[in-house]
This record gives sequence, C-alpha cells and structure tokens, in this order.
Amino acid sequence: MKELTAGYAMCGSFCTISDSMTALRELAATGIKIIPIMSAILYNTDTRFTEHISLQNRVKEITGNDILHTVEQAEPIGPKKLLDVLIVAPCTGNTLGKLANGITDTSVTMAVKAHLRNNKPVILAIATNDALSASAKNIGVLLNTKNIYFVPYRQDDAINKPTSMIADFTKICETVTLALEGKQLQPLIL
Repeated sequence: MKELTAGYAMCGSFCTISDSMTALRELAATGIKIIPIMSAILYNTDTRFTEHISLQNRVKEITGNDILHTVEQAEPIGPKKLLDVLIVAPCTGNTLGKLANGITDTSVTMAVKAHLRNNKPVILAIATNDALSASAKNIGVLLNTKNIYFVPYRQDDAINKPTSMIADFTKICETVTLALEGKQLQPLIL
C-alpha cells in the first residue's frame, strides 16, 4: 500500500473520533500517503470528546497534510485524480443518507462524489444510532452501489440503543486492501 494515496474523511460522530484516530495512525504507519478531509461540523466544533483545534493538529501531525474541509477544497479530488482510495471513518447516518441520495453539500460528500467518478473504491466505516431504522434503507442502497465497500459493523449497544451500529475501526486497513481488489471484507455484519 506504500505507493498509494488515500483520502481519509471524517464526519461528526464525535464519540467515535478516538477510534477513527487510532485507525488513521495505523493506516499512516503503512507508509501510505493520506489526504485528510473533515466535515465542516467536525472541523469547527468543540465537544466533550475533543476540541476542534486539537483534533485538527493531531490529524495534520499524523498525515503531514492540511485538512480539506470545504466543498471547494474537495471538488478537485475527481478531476485531478488525487486518490487511489477514499475512506470515510466515521460515516454518520446523515452522510449515508446524502450519499445514497446523491446530495453533495459537504466536503465529505463532495470528496466521495468526486472520487467515484474515477471508478475507484470508497470505504465507509459507519457509526450511526439509526442504522437499523431510518438509515437502514440508505445502507441498503449503498451496499448495492458500485465501488462502495463497508468496514464490517455490529450493534454497539443492543439493549440501550437497539438500532445503533458501528464499524469495527480495527478492520479499516484490511477492508482497504480487499476493496482495492474489488472485494468486500466478510463477514460484513459481526
């Protein structure tokens, strides 16, 4: 994977940012070049999980690159063929819905749209409280979309949050490797 360039897009599932950062470090350790992308919400919001400036600095330190955080910054990904693979981790229910319905109004959705025009893989690491309710139809649409692959996922708290699912962020590198061969990592649901 060392000669590849990956986009690593992060959305505002704030409680999973720590897991995403661990996966980002693991991916960076492979020597792959990483272009970081953040949704405007994540880029600009302080939460109980992280302060936005601290998060930005950590992402820049790990990747060695500036963060794309606007639609305008993400648009050239397609025409300039900047990426070999694009990872969205975490991918929120909101982003799933936009991707499934062709809505391109954020830096992350623009990055995905721009990258898909080059017929290359997009990997989604979902983290959403409504995966088994409102977002289920969008997951279904994306499971049947060419060049979209999912990081295997599971219910994260079946008793207290019965419709919530989260990707196993430790499987991102493995998912990327197989997606580059046109294969979905199995089992998909853990």
